[in-house]
Amino acid sequence: MTETESASDAASLEARLRDIEDRLEIYNLIASHPPSADTGADDYTRAVFTEDGVFDRGESLDYTLGNEAIAAITQRPAHQEAIKGGLAHFAGLPHVELDGDKAFVTSYLQLLHPDAEGAERELPNHGVSTGYRIHRVLANRWELVRASGGWKIKSRKLRPLDGSRPARDILSRALPRRRSAD
Repeated sequence: MTETESASDAASLEARLRDIEDRLEIYNLIASHPPSADTGADDYTRAVFTEDGVFDRGESLDYTLGNEAIAAITQRPAHQEAIKGGLAHFAGLPHVELDGDKAFVTSYLQLLHPDAEGAERELPNHGVSTGYRIHRVLANRWELVRASGGWKIKSRKLRPLDGSRPARDILSRALPRRRSAD
């Protein structure tokens, strides 16, 4: 092996290692959303969005601009009431695309809560429950940027999976043959 080949292999290994480290950090960032939302961790939410971050929740819910305003959502009385009622954000494994100091993530999210009207059922070795109700299932598109302290959320767009085109458009971005410019 020549010195040039050795340097090229080292650079390739370094690039591959950075890719792995970036993906792991991004997976953890996206995986932290459900626990932060379900505990009302506004300080965490504020820290993971960029100062000018965008949270686009669709036509029926408010559009929020800036990490302060996005973090404040978790402290709203209605959100706190949902938390006390057993709110559970349940996320699917995200699809991550790296593009230098940007990343794009496509994922699913379910909003669950205890079914107060459900019949009690017993699951052997797990007790009795009235079960959970799936309130909504959503498609998410996250745009991340590399910051001095690690990856941050620049924007998040979600749409309900109700058969409409906007949610399908989000999901299609995870398919290599159907990606369009972000």
